[in-house]
Amino acid sequence: MFRRSQLCVLLSLAALAALAGCKTTTEAHSAGPPPAVPVSVAVATRESVPVELHAIGTVEASAVIQVKSQVAGELTKVHFAEGGYVKQDDLLFEIDQRPYQDTMRQAEAAVARDLAQLNQAQANLARDIAQLKNADSDASRYEQLVKEGVVPRSQSDQYRTSADALRESTRADQAAIESARAALESDRAAVDRAKLDLTYCQVRSPVAGRAGNLLVHAGNLVKANGDNAVVVINQVAPIWVSFAIPEQQLAAIRRNSASRQLPVDVFPRDNPAERIRGFLSVIDNTIDTNSGTIHLKATFGNADHVLWPGQFVNVLLVLDTTNNATLVPSEAVQAGQRGQIVYVVKPDQTVDPRPVTVGAVHGNKVIIEKGVVPGETVVTDGQLLLSPGARVKTVASNKVDSQVL
Repeated sequence: MFRRSQLCVLLSLAALAALAGCKTTTEAHSAGPPPAVPVSVAVATRESVPVELHAIGTVEASAVIQVKSQVAGELTKVHFAEGGYVKQDDLLFEIDQRPYQDTMRQAEAAVARDLAQLNQAQANLARDIAQLKNADSDASRYEQLVKEGVVPRSQSDQYRTSADALRESTRADQAAIESARAALESDRAAVDRAKLDLTYCQVRSPVAGRAGNLLVHAGNLVKANGDNAVVVINQVAPIWVSFAIPEQQLAAIRRNSASRQLPVDVFPRDNPAERIRGFLSVIDNTIDTNSGTIHLKATFGNADHVLWPGQFVNVLLVLDTTNNATLVPSEAVQAGQRGQIVYVVKPDQTVDPRPVTVGAVHGNKVIIEKGVVPGETVVTDGQLLLSPGARVKTVASNKVDSQVL
């Protein structure tokens, strides 16, 4: 009796197990495959990509002029506005001219005196030459009379001595003329110097640029070529941008700059969307051993004066162009267990995680050197829910997180 009861219980449990198994199988068949994962995608493209170097640069004036007075005197007038733009040869200052006008008048008077002395010496020479001719004629005549025995030798010697004295007088006149000419040249140089000093009393701008603060005000005395400048002018058109790049890039920069001008773009930090184009102009002659960088300088026209000395800018140096590069959006590249990967969408709408070799970044895209070919579709958003072979459905990038699986 007991064994019969145990048998009935076992049969009942087996029937219940069979019924449960059938129910589970039925439910599994009714559930179907897992739902497709919503992702956003992009197509890998083939493009020509510029090879770029990025750096932080500092704007520098192409010329910094410390304006100093070349003559001493009282600063009487200022003709520019502090911080304003001045053109080349614009009048900046005036220095009291009266002492230099007096000096010039004295030098001109000395020139007039020298001219008078020169004329006097030339007149004396002309007179002595005429007298010498007459004395030589008398001496020759009396020399002949001595030979004929008409007059004594002493009388002939007297005429010869007189002629010799006049000859020496003409030499003295010639020396006086040379002395007067030398004095005249010296005093004429003094006149020229006085005129130059007068022009220095008007201080003009040697370059076009932006004037700084006025360092000496009207009424003060200034020294000739003193230690302190009166004003500093920065030439801002053209203007320079200095920046440094790693020394490993020096060979490429030298190679590319040998055949053409390398374009350099800068972006002001207060307006990153504004691109200003210039060209590389200077490669420093030594590498900074402390930082391992090479110093470069680019020149910009800066006609609109957007760039300002001392300003920090983002610098982009275009070295070369890589043709037929494969590009995908940067967000398509993910970190995998064995390196970087990209999920590639296959024709059956399943994904395949591909190991990739990533190259340079270009804007919001990245170069794929190996692993993806142009034309393949890659996942750009929604990778966290993906696994090898997972099915996907394409949605807009702003709707990935709102989709229900």
